[in-house]
Amino acid sequence: MFTGIITDIGQVLAVEMRGDMQARIGTGYDVAGIDIGASIACDGVCLTVVALGTDPQNWFDVQISAETLDKTNLGKWARGKRINLERALKVGDELGGHIVSGHVDGLAEIIAMQDEGDSTRVTLRAPDALAGFIAPKGSVALNGTSLTVNEVKDTDFGINFIPHTKAATTWGDAAVGDMVNLEIDTLARYVARLREWGQ
Repeated sequence: MFTGIITDIGQVLAVEMRGDMQARIGTGYDVAGIDIGASIACDGVCLTVVALGTDPQNWFDVQISAETLDKTNLGKWARGKRINLERALKVGDELGGHIVSGHVDGLAEIIAMQDEGDSTRVTLRAPDALAGFIAPKGSVALNGTSLTVNEVKDTDFGINFIPHTKAATTWGDAAVGDMVNLEIDTLARYVARLREWGQ
């Protein structure tokens, strides 16, 4: 489990296909404190560490299945891409965002961006099947970042990025047309399932 509070900006160092896709990610994390088999959220996708190293910088390797490539934007990863990273929660950690599983539901498209003072207002379009789970003042995870929804209209919803968020994550790199990993709020998922079950 994760919180959607990004703790490092990693960089894709290499990508190759070995049955599944394998990626090497450079990180500021102390890899001596990461175990093989640990979970790290990479742009919001919970991935398993399969190798670690320190030359020429700290790095970890992950394998990415065809199912994950189908549901996320990880198939677009290329050498040099910056990605949001978060280590898995430990008991007693501060829960600063919201409960995030790292299981991406689909892709949302950035359809508009507008600066408002030092902040940036971003409008995204969710897939029809996921739009009903997004509510004003509710939470979503976008590329692994816990965010509050400002407004919703049909399949479109708005997010506001303050300067700190743009500096501490890859959201400062965002552009109209980008497809971003969307994870709906776990609570919304269960409420919808309970309503469906009761009908």
